[in-house]
Amino acid sequence: MATRRKAKGKAKTGRKNKARRRKMPVSKGARRKPVKRVRTARKKVAEKAPLRPAPRKKARPAKPKPISGRAPKAVTPPPSRPAKPASSEQRIGVVTHYFSHLSVAVIQLEAGATLRVGDVIHVWGHTTDFTQKVESLEVDHAPVAEVVAKDDFGLKVIEHAREHDVVFKVRS
Repeated sequence: MATRRKAKGKAKTGRKNKARRRKMPVSKGARRKPVKRVRTARKKVAEKAPLRPAPRKKARPAKPKPISGRAPKAVTPPPSRPAKPASSEQRIGVVTHYFSHLSVAVIQLEAGATLRVGDVIHVWGHTTDFTQKVESLEVDHAPVAEVVAKDDFGLKVIEHAREHDVVFKVRS
């Protein structure tokens, strides 16, 4: 089996151009003369000097800080996350998907949890925090009155819910 030779120089032009050149009639005066290619020599890379370690700086004594007459104020940082849910709430599931054009959240219930139409839920996450009453539940596009553990169901929500938001059932 023949081995392929390594390509040298510039890539050749596409085959379409060659095919067009062959088909076109050529008159005696219009023939092109072959162009002599000139090879350019590569520049030699100069050797770099070895790196020298940076000179060490002398340690300076620290400046004394001025003592102010007043005490510093206590700074309270702004809350980066919403407040944690109250103890009167029970975790029942997690949002697995959100359909924005329908305002529907797909929620997966955890083991031992149930949810009925009329219950009050609290959806809480990194940027989400709202409470609402459950008005409609759907499993496989069919409306149901109650869902049980490990069910994936759709729930119409009043605000935007995001994936991984936690759903709590508010005890009344």
